[in-house]
Amino acid sequence: MGQSMDLSVSSATEAGKGRVVVKGEVDVSNAESVRVPIQRLIDDASVSEVEVDLTDVPYIDSTGIGVLVGASHRAADAGKSFKATGVQPNVERIFGMLGVEGIIGA
Repeated sequence: MGQSMDLSVSSATEAGKGRVVVKGEVDVSNAESVRVPIQRLIDDASVSEVEVDLTDVPYIDSTGIGVLVGASHRAADAGKSFKATGVQPNVERIFGMLGVEGIIGA
């Protein structure tokens, strides 16, 4: 295994939409740094939609997927929409194997 790509996570809010852009591989070592900004948007009363952009995520492990599924449930509980966008085919395959693609809107 080579060096894993450094993870970068940024978030922005615009007109009631919160967006978290994730770049790099998401695994057990860094899943928390993805969870925190997503949770912040879910907790933000001015946000009604939360989108997680995974365009630049070549790999996500079950911990990272757990973060997305948990966020999806918390968003639903808060009456907000939640979706993952830009899912790469190999990440989509992992979602499919775990049966979560419907849950996270991928």
